[in-house]
Amino acid sequence: MKLNLKKYENLYFALKNKKVIIGMTIFTFFLLLGLIGPYFAKYDPLEYAGPGYMPPSKEFWLGTNIFGHDIFTQLVYGLRSSYFVGFFGGTLATIIGLFVGFLSGYKGKWVDESLMMITNIMLVIPTLAVLIIISAYLSFRGMVFESVIIGLTNWPWTARAVRSLTMSIKNKDFVNLSRISALPTRKIILQDIASNMFSYIFMVYILQFGGAILSAVTLDFIGLGPTKGISLGLIMQVARDWNAIQLGMWWWAIIPGLVITLLVTSLYFINTGLDEVFNPKLREM
Repeated sequence: MKLNLKKYENLYFALKNKKVIIGMTIFTFFLLLGLIGPYFAKYDPLEYAGPGYMPPSKEFWLGTNIFGHDIFTQLVYGLRSSYFVGFFGGTLATIIGLFVGFLSGYKGKWVDESLMMITNIMLVIPTLAVLIIISAYLSFRGMVFESVIIGLTNWPWTARAVRSLTMSIKNKDFVNLSRISALPTRKIILQDIASNMFSYIFMVYILQFGGAILSAVTLDFIGLGPTKGISLGLIMQVARDWNAIQLGMWWWAIIPGLVITLLVTSLYFINTGLDEVFNPKLREM
């Protein structure tokens, strides 16, 4: 029985694309490490595990920091936090961007002008500055709140891109037919416009996922991350404050940074690989 390439064309080429395979392998590895790693950790992230300054060994897989905390434990719990922020913040930013972009592009006129005015204002305002100001004035900052703030500030570029694509699709014959049939605006956008942009929307979400992780790491690294808990950015921030590199404790600072780099790089590979999958002209033969 021959594989129905027409129906499963994108999946077929995705499974053959080296960039998608490499990216998904790295992304899934760290996801599983964050999910099941804490069950193999012997300590809590901020619990005294043993002598400080210990390099990676059989007892302490990734060594300990100056306070005697186990770096492996902090890393796996930090991965959980990074994936949570990526999912929650990236999803929120994508939803807002899609809503504004679809509505603005389809409705046009004063709706388009109003929504784009708000979007342009958000684009002009430095996102990092807004995050710093909001975070600095809060006595308590949790992972959920950090994700919400990131999601509420990272959506404008998505809205503008989706608006442009919506405007190019809304005058197609099949959309006009639905409009003549008096279908509700919601159904026209979802069934006729969004369905024809699924590949782009999926790639946008990947970019938002990675962007949310990097925004969180930036806030954590400058000391404006969650006031409780642990994250990869917080590990690096504490390592910097206590001069880990100067003290020769490379495992404390470099390993979390390397994990962040690999995680974001995996998302880049997935995104560029899917671009080749969804665009026949870019497919690797």
